[in-house]
Amino acid sequence: MRITVNGRNIEITDAIRAYAEEKIGKVMNHYDQIQSIEVVLNVIKNPSVSQSHTAEVLCKFTSGSVKAEESAETMYASIDLVADKINRQVKKFKEKQIKSSKNASIRTDVKEEDEEVAAE
Repeated sequence: MRITVNGRNIEITDAIRAYAEEKIGKVMNHYDQIQSIEVVLNVIKNPSVSQSHTAEVLCKFTSGSVKAEESAETMYASIDLVADKINRQVKKFKEKQIKSSKNASIRTDVKEEDEEVAAE
């Protein structure tokens, strides 16, 4: 699994890169089917915009993807917010995958049919 950190209108320093990789890397604890994670950090250089620092995360799985975006006044705050959001989304995606795989099992379908025949 690889984490790619890119920047728009901002120079990605080693400190920001390490912080983003640390926070976003915690997603791996929730789901092991992650292929890659792309982080895009963006700064809007307009003084009238209060939440000018934006962090976008695209998490690609073997069977889909999840995207999250958050804005804040500082880059570290936006990374924190998007890390929390992507953690929730990955957990939800994993639960959906587990539920759909349990419902599609051949073994449970066969057992239910056998129980229906035995009940008649």
